[in-house]
Amino acid sequence: MKLEHIAIWTYDLEKVKKFYVKYFGVKCSEKYINVQKKFSSYFLSFEGEDTRIELMHNPDIKASLSNHAPWLGLSHFAISVGNRKSVNELTELLRSDGYNVVSEPRITGDGYYESVIEDCECNKIEITE
Repeated sequence: MKLEHIAIWTYDLEKVKKFYVKYFGVKCSEKYINVQKKFSSYFLSFEGEDTRIELMHNPDIKASLSNHAPWLGLSHFAISVGNRKSVNELTELLRSDGYNVVSEPRITGDGYYESVIEDCECNKIEITE
């Protein structure tokens, strides 16, 4: 078995797509649109990898954070950038572009070298070596 993809609901599908393309170099599928269901999505692929991110949008989806405990559901996902230098550089680029750095680059208790940032819709991403 393997993880095939992770899906993220978005408020602004195009803005979120541009974020991942710009900062993580993903390839983007053609936009899928289901007019009847008011659903649209993109699949984002990392070069040489099978695991993908699906970005989804429906204008009728409401934010559920107000009645969703902060410790339930998906906490974060991690994207490996290959080495510590790349972790540091990408973290600084995101900071300089105005994104929130939740956790500075460091070696964690379980041995990962990582930082944690929030994307343009506050989804937490661990940037790992």
